[in-house]
Amino acid sequence: MIISKTPFRISFVGGGTDLRKYYKNDYGQVLSSAIDKYVYVVVKRQIGIVEYKYRVNWSKVEFKNKIQDIEHPIVKEVLKKFKIDFPIEITTFADIPAGTGLGSSSSFAVGLINAVSALKGERMTKHELAEMGAKIEVDILKRNMGKQDHYPAAFGGMNKISFYKDESVKIEPVLVSKASYDRLFDNLIMLFTKQKRDASTILKSQDQKTKDNIEILTEMRDLVPDLEASMRKKKSMELFGKILDRNWELKKLLTGSISNKAINRYYDIGKKNGAIGGKLLGAGGGGFLLFYAPKKKRAQVVNSLHELFHLPIKIDNEGSRISYYDNSLNN
Repeated sequence: MIISKTPFRISFVGGGTDLRKYYKNDYGQVLSSAIDKYVYVVVKRQIGIVEYKYRVNWSKVEFKNKIQDIEHPIVKEVLKKFKIDFPIEITTFADIPAGTGLGSSSSFAVGLINAVSALKGERMTKHELAEMGAKIEVDILKRNMGKQDHYPAAFGGMNKISFYKDESVKIEPVLVSKASYDRLFDNLIMLFTKQKRDASTILKSQDQKTKDNIEILTEMRDLVPDLEASMRKKKSMELFGKILDRNWELKKLLTGSISNKAINRYYDIGKKNGAIGGKLLGAGGGGFLLFYAPKKKRAQVVNSLHELFHLPIKIDNEGSRISYYDNSLNN
């Protein structure tokens, strides 16, 4: 039996420039971080008398004898990629529900690839994990999404991620002191809006409008180096919040479905009570709202939005890993 543990991510600025329609004309760039909330994937060979070759436990339980009959699209494609022709059971569970803006499907894809490759004795590099995850979701399943989410899931840490016309991806860790990371995460507040959404629908609308939004997306991309620089000096950390705020104002211009009256109200309340800036995580439409607020104002912001669930977060520096491996059960 093998268990993989893969982090979710928060994306700060540049989202949307990882869509192919944008970076095929100019490079895309985002700044994001893996966080200490995870999806777990358990894979094991079935032994003894096996009635069904493939057992998949997710929001439903599937019993199938052919890969092509499996309903979960990512599971189906990963098993096809690795040519799994022996009885196998796959179970997944997570700290946070899907559809909340933290890149859950990408984290699951990376975690499943990591676990299945380990089961077959084919350990992969972090770049290979991310690349295969993106290929499955974007190219094979044709999902309306960019490529950014798979990389923080695989690599962990806080990174500047660049996307180029030739489909290459460059990962650059944000090199600041541990004190700077601690100070940043001490000032971040993540609140669940209690609204779940279909990211694919929102991203489809955004993707269709990419050509009309080139100038907006380019300004969002160009906030990346400014945000990175703001972390290097204690006195400029408040600039981090102001840049998030600017990014959020730009993001809302991309398509009308990114925000709504309730989210706008939450955001306004947060700012009135001490938050410098923030954004809705993920594609938009619901999920988690992220604020940057000075540590002394954190309690005031959280209390002003007491109707929302506050989820404390820290950075994850490891990325997807195998947290349990028992080779005796894989023979």
